[in-house]
Amino acid sequence: MKSSKRHDEALKAEYVERYEKSLKPTASALRDHFADLLKEEPRIDRVTARAKDPASFLKKATALTDGRPKYSEPLSQIQDQIGARIITFYRADVDRVDGIIKSYFKPIEFRDRIPESEWEFGYFGRHYVLVLPSDVKGDGIDKSTLPDFFELQVKTLFQHAWSEAEHDLGYKPGSAPLSPDEKRKLAYTSAQAWGADQMFDELFRTRREAND
Repeated sequence: MKSSKRHDEALKAEYVERYEKSLKPTASALRDHFADLLKEEPRIDRVTARAKDPASFLKKATALTDGRPKYSEPLSQIQDQIGARIITFYRADVDRVDGIIKSYFKPIEFRDRIPESEWEFGYFGRHYVLVLPSDVKGDGIDKSTLPDFFELQVKTLFQHAWSEAEHDLGYKPGSAPLSPDEKRKLAYTSAQAWGADQMFDELFRTRREAND
């Protein structure tokens, strides 16, 4: 147990140093990279990028699967040490941005995150794992401390707002579990957010076709 604790403390110390010296400045450069890439594109609400904070990294790095460590080399295996996010106005814009992303990057992984059942409403978003561009790796940064990949999410305003609120209400560390009635309220608001997203996208498409 003591050996495990010392290992976790050493891992945290190494990651904290990497976080401050390498990951944070690279995340900032990646945000600027995407902002420049999309500067002429309409209906982009925001572009963000962040380095995974040390507490979140350590929690993920020390996770167990069937009683055994999930990661043997977490500093090289965990792919979301740097994450970027692009928020668009409408669902149609997600498809447009998808084309731009795929013209500049070759996704290592790609998937649309949707609930498992058509009767469920919950998290929606488009996720990518992409190779970290060489031109965001600053000259003063030790390249060996940077991950090979980063995670990108592309979401609409409604998808982003709902997922942020849902995470805060249901998954904040130390918070009490949601009651069955609270879960129903969360499901209800999720369905409303999904419906609003659909309606705004349909209105946008209809008006765009009328103006073409």
